[in-house]
Formats: sequence, C-alpha cells, structure tokens
Amino acid sequence: MAASEAPPAEAVVEVQPPAQPPPPPPKDPEEVTLDAILKHLGQFGRFQLMIFMLICLPMMFHAMFSVTYVFTASTVTHRCHITECDSPESAYIEPWTEFSIPRNGKDLDQCNRYNNDQLPQWNQSAGEDICQAEHYGAQTESCPDNKFVFRDKELTISNDFGIYCDEEWKLSLVGTINNVGQFFGIPIGGYVADRYGRSFSIALGGIMGAVLGIVRSYSPSYIWFLIFEFLDNMTSSTLYSTCFVIGIELVGPKRRVLACSVITVFYAVGEVALAMFAKAFPDWRILLRITYMPSLILLVYFWILPESVRWLLSQGKEDRAKGILRRAAKVNKRKLSDSLLDKLILANRDKLEQSAESRFPIREAFKNFKWRIANCSFCWIVHVLVYYGLSLNVVLLDGNKYNNFAYIALVEIPGFFLPLLIMDRFGRRFSLCGLMIFSGICCIGTIFAGADQPVLQLVLFLVGKLTITASFQVLYFFASEIYPTNLRNSLLSFCSMMGRFGSMLAPQTPLLAKYYASAPAMLFAGAAILSGCLTLFFPETTNLVLPTTVQEADAIGVKKKPAKTQAEEPGQVVP
Repeated sequence: MAASEAPPAEAVVEVQPPAQPPPPPPKDPEEVTLDAILKHLGQFGRFQLMIFMLICLPMMFHAMFSVTYVFTASTVTHRCHITECDSPESAYIEPWTEFSIPRNGKDLDQCNRYNNDQLPQWNQSAGEDICQAEHYGAQTESCPDNKFVFRDKELTISNDFGIYCDEEWKLSLVGTINNVGQFFGIPIGGYVADRYGRSFSIALGGIMGAVLGIVRSYSPSYIWFLIFEFLDNMTSSTLYSTCFVIGIELVGPKRRVLACSVITVFYAVGEVALAMFAKAFPDWRILLRITYMPSLILLVYFWILPESVRWLLSQGKEDRAKGILRRAAKVNKRKLSDSLLDKLILANRDKLEQSAESRFPIREAFKNFKWRIANCSFCWIVHVLVYYGLSLNVVLLDGNKYNNFAYIALVEIPGFFLPLLIMDRFGRRFSLCGLMIFSGICCIGTIFAGADQPVLQLVLFLVGKLTITASFQVLYFFASEIYPTNLRNSLLSFCSMMGRFGSMLAPQTPLLAKYYASAPAMLFAGAAILSGCLTLFFPETTNLVLPTTVQEADAIGVKKKPAKTQAEEPGQVVP
C-alpha cells in the first residue's frame, strides 16, 4: 500500500513549482530587482549578444597591447662575427663556427668566441688564411666591436638599438616598464569606470592606447621606446577588467559564467593573432602599426556602446537606465511595462538611501574588506606571475617561438570554459584552490621532465597554463561578486593593480633560468600552491545576487537564519 501511494505523492511535489520560460515579470515590489528584470528580458538575449560582440573587440586588442613586448623586445639569435673567417654573405652556421665559437648548451654562444693566436699579427691585405682549427685555443673573449652574425631576419629593439649581451637586462626591463604602466593605469581606469561609466572608460582607454602604440612604433631610441611603452599600457590597461565587469553586470545570474567565458576567449584570440602577426612581420615597427591601427575603430564606442544599467542605477541615472532596459526589451522581443520600471527605480532609490553611504564609499570599503582585499591582492599577484611567467618562458623552449606562444595562447580557450563545469558544482573557493594547486604541480613536473624530454615539458607547460587560466577566470568572477556595484570596478582594479607586482617580476624570470634552469618553475609552483591554500579563507559566493552596497557585500559569507524568500535576497546563499 505504501509503495503504491508513493508515486502520486512524488508527482504532486514535482508538478507544484512549474518552471515557465520566460519567467513572468515580478509582481511583488520587493522582488523588483535588476536581476529579476534581466531574467524576464532574457538572461542572455539578442541585446546582450550585440553588446558582447562589441566588448569582445577591445578585449582582443588589449591582449595584443599587453604582450607586444614579448616580440618587440625579444633577443635575436646571434653569434660573434669572426673577422678572419666571415664575409658579408656568411650565414649563422658555417664550417668554422665549430672551432671558433664555443657552445652554450645546444646553441652557439651569443657573446663569446675562441681566441685565435695568429690574429694579432694577421695581415688581412696579404690574403693570409688563418681561419684554421689549429689556430684556436680554449680561451674565450668577448665579441670585438659588438659585431654579430644573425640567424634570422628578425628586427627587434635589440638589433635596432644595439642591445646585446651584458645589456640584455634592458630587454627584460621593457616588460617590467610595461607592467609599471599597468600598475598606475589600472586604478586610474577603475576610478574612471566607476565615476564616469564603463563604456566611457573602454572607449577612452582603447583610443588613447591605440594612438600611443602607433607613436611608439616611430621611437628613435630605446629611452623613447620605454616612455611610450609605459604610457601606452597606463592608458589601455583597464580594458580587460572593465570589459569583464560590464559583461558580469549585463546578463542574468545563470548566464554570467558562460557570457564572460565567451568574452575572455577573445583575449586568447588576440594573443594568437599577435603571434601570427609577429611571425609574418618580423620588423617590430611594422608589427606595432599593424597591431594598433585597427584599434582606432574604438573611437566610435563613445556613441555606440550602451552603458551598464547596473552602474547607471548605482549612480542614480534613472532615465538612462530605463531607456536601455526598454531598448533591451524591444530587441529581445519581451514586454516591459512602465510600472515595473517605476518599481525598480523606487526600490533602487530606497536601497541607495538605506545604505547610508556615498556613491563612492572607498574608505568604508577598505575598512570593511581589508582582509578580503589583502587576500585577493596576493592571489592576483600569484596569478599574474604564473600566467605571464609561463607565457614568457615558453618562448625559450626548443622549437619555433611564435608557434610555442600561439600554442600556449590557444590552450587558454579550454581554460576559459573549464569554470563552466566546476564553478557551480564545487563552488568558487574550492575551484580556485584546486586549479591553483594543480597548476603548481604541473610546474613541478616541468622540473623533473627536463630538457631531455621537450615534448613532455611543453605538454606540462600547456596544462599548467590551462589550469592557471581557468583559475584566473574564477578569480575574476570571485572578485566581481564579493564587492559592491559602486566600487566593483575600483576594487577589482585595485587587486589587479597589485597583481602588477607579479607581472613586473615575470619578465625577470628568464634571467633566473640563466643561473639555475629550474628556478622559474620552482618559484611558480611554490607561489601557486601557497596562494591556492589561502583562497579557502574567502567567503563563498555561488548563487548570490550581486551586492549593490557595502553592507550587502559585507554580509556575504555571514551565516543567517533560513529566510522566507529565496535567491533574490542579496547576501543569502541558495542551498
């Protein structure tokens, strides 16, 4: 009897809460939140898709802007010009290089040659041939007069401005200056985005970066190149975080992970495009012009890119917010009544008034979230160090450096989508922790693989880059969800700014490899595993409504008694 009665009872429970696509407009004024309206309009409809197509373009440009130095300031493979042997037509590898040039591993030494005991009394005009193996001893000397023979036709600032051997630190300094520019530019860009709007920040940063990048291609000296490297990255550095934030704020809660995964894919596309451009145009000046000139199209974004509705509401710009929502309803072919918009505006006004805070409460945020910000900043430093460190060190592996860089960029694409599978299932904290530790283990694996197994070493590099990319994606979501709307871009930018310490260190890691080959991998592994453990101290944010005020953000992770309403209450985790 009990068994026969059970199925009807279960059937009644299943039918009771019907899921209706699309959801009806919220009727209770307390339910009139922007997230509820976005669900009604379509969490990722045509309107959102149009805007996503627009913000994918600056995301792709930013990828190219931020790592051009990998190719423009790279070393060029060269050897000493052997005066008594070489002619103007000599190639990099010649028969006499076997006895006149020492070896540095598998490659020819770039800065030294063997002494020739006959060279001091050599009479070149008499046609005497002293390019014989028996004349060369075991002692070495530096390349005389900085004369070199190059393997490839590549032109970087190294051979354009005469930066070789003992001065190669100047090439690594370019990457550091790049990130110093981002260090200063990211908080400024975050402030601009939070005070003047997300779309304004994207258009301004993109167009200024484009102009300065083109000007940099005409640099007459190394110093001018550094100056414009700094200015370019200072102005365009906020593009990634602002595009990410506008994507987070644009769609409904259930589509945030998918939508922003799609956006960040274009970052990898930009890196691959840069590698292919560098391969096709080995002249650094031409490469910069080809990379930056198309981004001048971002000038039209001042007029065509809609502003974030969530930001408009947080700033009390109600008419613009209602206009964009009406436009979204029209494009997505959904009905949106004026009364519903009025209820949203009234609810938003009450929320802003009850919060008892200014529209830019930065001091209160640092007081309330000091440990959260500190942990987030350290986590960002480690992510940027490992992320860029792996990219920079992979070009030192055997094989074509352009292809290697493209491979490590392509492997980011599955890394961007991996959070789709794990973030909601395991939560933000455990996903972040597990991915960082796994990336650290891969870095340790490259040490044991060694140069004798180049394929295995490259595979471990790629898997390490995939997992740190996925972890970085989770971190961006996490940082977007633990801070309030009116400070989201600023605090996200602050953490990103602190991360520049990691990216300042990353360009120096190839120099560490000259002293101990495994030193970079050991640094990456230790930092990733330590930070991965510390991420467990973050509050969990899975299935939360984005907080609007400092008070709502502060309530995240605080255990509460079971509430009567479900997911629409800010700061409450859905079981």
